[in-house]
Amino acid sequence: MSEPLTKTGNPPPSAPAAPPSAAPSGGPAPAGSGRGRLHRRLRRLLPAAGALILLALPFYAEAFWLRAGLFAMAAAIGAIGLNLLTGSTGQLSLGHSFFLAVGAYGYCLFAGDPDGTTTGWGLPPLLAMVLAVALAGVAGGLFSPIAGRLRGAYLGIATLALIFIGQHVLFNAKDLTGGFNGRPVPVLEFLGLSFDNEKTLVAGVPFTAVEKLWYLGLVLLAAGALFAVGVLKSRPGRAMNAIRDHRIAAGVMGIPVARYRGAVFVLSSMYAGLAGVLLALVFQRTVPGYFGISLALTYLAMIVIGGLGSVGGAVLGAAFVTLIPQILTRYSESLPLISAPGTGGVAPGEASELLYGAAVVAAVLFLPGGLVRLPLVLRMRRQARRRTKTS
Repeated sequence: MSEPLTKTGNPPPSAPAAPPSAAPSGGPAPAGSGRGRLHRRLRRLLPAAGALILLALPFYAEAFWLRAGLFAMAAAIGAIGLNLLTGSTGQLSLGHSFFLAVGAYGYCLFAGDPDGTTTGWGLPPLLAMVLAVALAGVAGGLFSPIAGRLRGAYLGIATLALIFIGQHVLFNAKDLTGGFNGRPVPVLEFLGLSFDNEKTLVAGVPFTAVEKLWYLGLVLLAAGALFAVGVLKSRPGRAMNAIRDHRIAAGVMGIPVARYRGAVFVLSSMYAGLAGVLLALVFQRTVPGYFGISLALTYLAMIVIGGLGSVGGAVLGAAFVTLIPQILTRYSESLPLISAPGTGGVAPGEASELLYGAAVVAAVLFLPGGLVRLPLVLRMRRQARRRTKTS
């Protein structure tokens, strides 16, 4: 059978053959490939491996590292609360340390003074812990009408006043707070378990207060992180993000902006109160000078370095900011330009503050998403280089 002719009398040109598809040499592995399956398995195994390591640390690590880890856990709990307020809702707060003080001193007040030198009610320690967190929430609730109507620098200045008021009370209400020297912290006890320094053998390893508190800190941090993730993934979390991104549009959509701001401020205060209780249990003594403006600024550095609006970012930022001075102090004799406190040169505390400042500037300029987005940024750059090589 002859081919049909065109108007010019020639047969129509045949369609060009499709070139064979070239397999990508440097791109990301397909979802069904062996490398893709391996990546998925690693992502599933890494959290489980990390949890096992954290559970096993008290059996192998020194007390110094466990205590440093407890400080990081307490800071992470407080940073999660501040990130819900500042990172997810867009409300600047400079008074976070005030609510940590409310939680720490509230626990001491409710549980009583073991020395009998300050005012205490002698309630069961577990109940005192719950009431201390609730007291921090009540303090946040009293301030929530202001937090619901102010925003930006105005709210920051208003919350800054809380620190000055708190410092005045802590230093002068000596019967309640112990004044400049602070007050001792009662030992936490519940269900026959006492978190004191009396040695308890567990699998042949003597457990003292720091080992026992390690598992308490893990439970509190995990519970706080899971609750915050649940809030952010639910309708309230979407409303908080809408208020942060465009409060006028959020109000037009029917979101009660002032009510949400006030509610998140209360929730953030309760997280800070819980962090204050854990800090008090680790320190075993509450001191007013610790809960000043420097601590509030440190918490802001945590969420900026770790990543605003991210629960994981709050945990990473808290670990970074809390562990750096501990490590510098531990190895000050081995590190260049770092000297032990009081011996001249750059002290570990001063060096850590310089690192905080440099980390905040670097995060703002080069990594706006914080440390939590660093793996994603590195992966995207690696994929871009691979595409450039294959093109």
